[in-house]
Amino acid sequence: MAGHSKWANIKHRKARSDARKGKVFSKLAKELMVASKLGGSDPASNPRLRAAIDRARAENMPQENIERAIKKGAGELEGVNYEEGIYEGYGPGGVAILVSFMTDNRNRTVSEVRHVFTKFGGRLGESGSVSWMFEKKGMFTFDMDSVQEDLLMEVSLEAGAEDVVENKEDRVFEVYTDPQDFMDVKARFDEKGLKYTLAEISMVPRSTVHVEGRDAQNLLRLLEELEDLDDVQNVYANFDIPAREMAEMA
Repeated sequence: MAGHSKWANIKHRKARSDARKGKVFSKLAKELMVASKLGGSDPASNPRLRAAIDRARAENMPQENIERAIKKGAGELEGVNYEEGIYEGYGPGGVAILVSFMTDNRNRTVSEVRHVFTKFGGRLGESGSVSWMFEKKGMFTFDMDSVQEDLLMEVSLEAGAEDVVENKEDRVFEVYTDPQDFMDVKARFDEKGLKYTLAEISMVPRSTVHVEGRDAQNLLRLLEELEDLDDVQNVYANFDIPAREMAEMA
């Protein structure tokens, strides 16, 4: 698992600094709508919706936008009917990639996703071809300079986290949880005033593939263009790029 936070943190920083904030809000609205549709509009009884609201607020999405998306998903307002799914494929260097999407037109989405894969030397795979290389986990990252390791370890384990990893290369601590325990662990961190740089439920690779040079450059461009597609919600990959090279390309 160690090192998985590298791409996650880069894409979150990019989202926060992206001038096209409307695109970020659009993806958040889709998640709010689908979460509300599937589990109801009450975040107290819908953990997925509660997590979506937290993320929307972290991105400074206006409260009225949040409420409107929830109402559309619950059927209280007219809205688009989105369906969700995952495409699987391979990038440069044989890196496994999962693409999470929400769309009202699957034909459009798969065409756009396939085009980006092909453009950078990757290819789409069959369903199940790479998903077995990942597992769903709650994930937090903390800058090493912002928290004491002993305190983080104590609070994490007391709250029900599964693992705390010291990632010296990226200068962060990574905390992993069962997805069902994610909100409880997050609430405990907030209660204790421990400031995380990233908090999300993610698809974490069971192992990683080392890439560098041209393959690494094309891989990051592939991931960024996939993330930039309107119908794509998240992209996960099992790569390992040296920290110095990653920083130069980012």
